[in-house]
Amino acid sequence: MDIGGLNSNYTDYLTSGVKNSQADALRDQLKTDYSKATDEELMNACKQFEAYFLEQVFKGMQKTVPESQFSSSSTSSLVDYYKDNMIQELAKQSTETNSIGLAQTMYEQMKRNYSMNQQEEQ
Repeated sequence: MDIGGLNSNYTDYLTSGVKNSQADALRDQLKTDYSKATDEELMNACKQFEAYFLEQVFKGMQKTVPESQFSSSSTSSLVDYYKDNMIQELAKQSTETNSIGLAQTMYEQMKRNYSMNQQEEQ
């Protein structure tokens, strides 16, 4: 599985107006050169990506739930704010406790790619 193209695809997606703390953190991570990163830094970046991915999945799932007809617009915006925060936290905790394996797969692929690049330079 080659994940080399994911960086540019998600950089484009993240710069298209997504505004939240996880997206900002991931955007900063994607700008980093990981060729000399430690294993811990590399795994941290992969976990952040997995958390962001899960957040988007959870938000997509949430959109399938019908909204109540009895809520006012002011109440709805407040609920949306806390719902977004809850989804972000849930995604972060899901990555730390019950990872879906995406972070580990990306970590192994990036480790392989960076090892190959370092061998070619020598």
